Amino acid sequence: MATPLVVSEVAKSFTMHLRDGLQLPVVTGVSFSVKAGECVVLGGPSGVGKSSILKMLYGNYGVDEGQILIDHGGKRVDLAHADPRAVLEVRRDTLGYVSQFLRVVPRVSAIDVVADPLLARGVALEDARDRACELLARLNLPRELWQLPPATFSGGEQQRINIARGFITEHAILLLDEPTASLDAKNRAVVVEMIAAKKQAGTALLGIFHDAEVREAVADRIIDVSAFSPRKAAA
Repeated sequence: MATPLVVSEVAKSFTMHLRDGLQLPVVTGVSFSVKAGECVVLGGPSGVGKSSILKMLYGNYGVDEGQILIDHGGKRVDLAHADPRAVLEVRRDTLGYVSQFLRVVPRVSAIDVVADPLLARGVALEDARDRACELLARLNLPRELWQLPPATFSGGEQQRINIARGFITEHAILLLDEPTASLDAKNRAVVVEMIAAKKQAGTALLGIFHDAEVREAVADRIIDVSAFSPRKAAA
């Protein structure tokens, strides 16, 4: 079985510029891999560094040391040291991300927000919108909202836009940061089914799920991120 994501000895700290450059360690020695068709969950208490790991993997946070190896376009790319253009290319073609918060261009309709990742990959507008409609309907977003910009939607409605946008592509790797946090039971069940379908299709998934029921339903393995805490090591 292919292993499209390998994380090796990654460390991250933040510099507190308002406190005379104090270095605040977040994680150290982070090492794991995710196989195709597997859903790995990052576990551990709040504040231990789970979201920071996802943001490093997506290139939103820099890495102090270590490697983030992604199978991309027939070669292995170290995203921890790639230039910005390479990071954007990997995001477009290989690495998807469902964040906790929807960030979109104002006045763009919900259907076009969801369709955009397909358009970036060269899919025709009509085909991209058709696929967006399928996902919005599956996630029970009212049809009358599809042509409206999502900035004024409820938190749960915005999160369904986020999920549809993240799941619309066939990225080989998909990062999930609390995708079900704002959802009711009906839509949580839909997302569990969508994750199962991605696994069946061979996608490698890495996620954070504070909902224990969802976590147990989707996880093939749980990694305790507290094992990578510098503060634990110091203790």
